[in-house]
Amino acid sequence: MLTKRLIACLDVDAGRVVKGTRFVHLRDAGDPAELARRYDEDGADEVVLLDISATHEGRAPLLEGVRRTAEQLTVPLTVGGGMRSVEDVAQALRAGADKVTLNSAAVAHPELVSACAARFGSQCVVVSIDARATAPGWEVVVRGGREGTGRDVLAWAGEVVQRGAGEILLTCMDRDGARTGYEMALTRAVSSAVGVPVVASGGAGNAEHVRAVLQDANADAALLAGILHDGTATLAGLKQALRGAGIPVRQ
Repeated sequence: MLTKRLIACLDVDAGRVVKGTRFVHLRDAGDPAELARRYDEDGADEVVLLDISATHEGRAPLLEGVRRTAEQLTVPLTVGGGMRSVEDVAQALRAGADKVTLNSAAVAHPELVSACAARFGSQCVVVSIDARATAPGWEVVVRGGREGTGRDVLAWAGEVVQRGAGEILLTCMDRDGARTGYEMALTRAVSSAVGVPVVASGGAGNAEHVRAVLQDANADAALLAGILHDGTATLAGLKQALRGAGIPVRQ
């Protein structure tokens, strides 16, 4: 059985890690490079750095922050926010990213997913899907959840995988930062619909939430942010709890 991953997420605004709820009421959580080093030492399997204001401000991620963060890591780094072209992706990879995540630009120009997969390989192309519940399913939203797209999440997930995405980062915007648990039905549906790893994001509040999304919703990885930043949980402690539940995780 493949091991499940725990991924530390650094939401960065103006060069600082922030935490909040649904990308509002943001509070400073520290320096991204310092936090990356701490989480690496504590057992993170990967780190995701998301420049949450880049798309809204119409720019690419701040590459100096990417470089500083990458220098502190012995595990893979995924970078996202404001990726609008193949060259943006190339610059992030040159700055030290192992993978990049595409979101709003992929929705606007789906061919960008295909172009990046063709040039860099599917293994480094992650498509981030932000979802909101609608009747009867889930809608893809963009620009930090500010705009609906009319796209169905399951249909969009299938399309980006066909275009070459090697992984999906799936965030339930209704639960982001709420710490009430991941959106299980959404995660289970997407995990069942695609043949690539799905990273569950949005809602982690405790070890049981993480266990449930990995074991019961079949996510390949769980993204964690606020509960790590404020010390509610540690990666080492979460991994110990997962091992106790019989879930294979890396040492």
